[in-house]
Amino acid sequence: MVRLIALLAVCLLAAGCTNLPEEPPPTSWTPQQQLTPQAGPKPELPGEFTPAPGQRQPGQTQQSVPPPQGCKDFDAMVIATCLSPVSGVAMIGADSQGTVTAYATERTTGRLLKVARNVDPVVIATIPVDASSDGGLSGLALSATFAEDQLVYVYVTTPTDNRVLRLAPGDQPKPILTGIPRGPSGNRGVLASDRKGALLVATGDAGNPALAADPNSLAGKVLRIDGQGNPAQGNPTAGSRVLTSGLRLPGGLCVSADTTKVWVTDWTPAADVLYRIEAGKALGNPAWTWPDKPGIAGCSAQSNMMSAAMSKSPGVVQLPMGPDGSFTGKPEIIMADTGYGMLGPMEMLNDEASLVGTVNKTGGKTVSSDDRVAIIVRTSNPSAQKD
Repeated sequence: MVRLIALLAVCLLAAGCTNLPEEPPPTSWTPQQQLTPQAGPKPELPGEFTPAPGQRQPGQTQQSVPPPQGCKDFDAMVIATCLSPVSGVAMIGADSQGTVTAYATERTTGRLLKVARNVDPVVIATIPVDASSDGGLSGLALSATFAEDQLVYVYVTTPTDNRVLRLAPGDQPKPILTGIPRGPSGNRGVLASDRKGALLVATGDAGNPALAADPNSLAGKVLRIDGQGNPAQGNPTAGSRVLTSGLRLPGGLCVSADTTKVWVTDWTPAADVLYRIEAGKALGNPAWTWPDKPGIAGCSAQSNMMSAAMSKSPGVVQLPMGPDGSFTGKPEIIMADTGYGMLGPMEMLNDEASLVGTVNKTGGKTVSSDDRVAIIVRTSNPSAQKD
């Protein structure tokens, strides 16, 4: 019951549950009747977490939860179960009863699913993908005006290239950016809203580092595009989609709520790394490195904390962060013993909570309800130990 109250509190904080508009009339995209929650804007508000009476405080050890039975997961923070490894997550709404609804993608199946707790996932679309390397369906983001237009963007690998597709209700997926180089590796890409109306696209180097350094190639870059795939207004070079270059195999993109800080995670031969993006400049030195390569993936840029999922080791890594984006302490690993295991995508809901997807079926220790989509609450008092 305590965790259910926590779920409702996060819902009310992130999405303003009681005044959400209804979804558009039924179309070929419409899920089953029982999964028709009120739609709302993408919850990107930097909230102030106020626990309900008796609610678990951020950082407090969670209460014991019975192990799952088949696809039934008794953890109230889990909103979807029995998926293939999850490659993308995006919150789309919540109702006054605390029922959270989200989109999730699976890398290898190409499925875009609509999920909610205690309801079978609904397949919105199945997109043909080539998942034979590290690509597939690896990126997911909603339009900045999702509450009005219901547009969804995905990053996929095909037999010939990597590309960005736009999905609209009642229509077939439409390619808006094609020709991103495909190779034997380096095909993973991730998406994020820049919180200003444009779409950010982080692309792999297609197994060729020279392409990441080539200004005429779309590989190994962070791109900024509009809803048609064209260079977004305000880019550092007019007519160019490129914000920065030098990526190898990106795993996460995150933007702070005030839009002043943009981050991307990457896997290099020497370490997993986190870069802060400066538009118009090459990536340069990482803001942080992990030589032990725990599989740093999705990230959340909260007001005083950088949180990142780990896809090769259980838990979330937290870095205390100052207002200017500098790190004020060493990383602290949290949630390693929650039972969620290894995590891939992450999306910030507010200043205390994030939506995550698990990737335990890629080689982690699985439970019967894996893989899952869940809400996690950050630790409020991370280690302040200085470097």
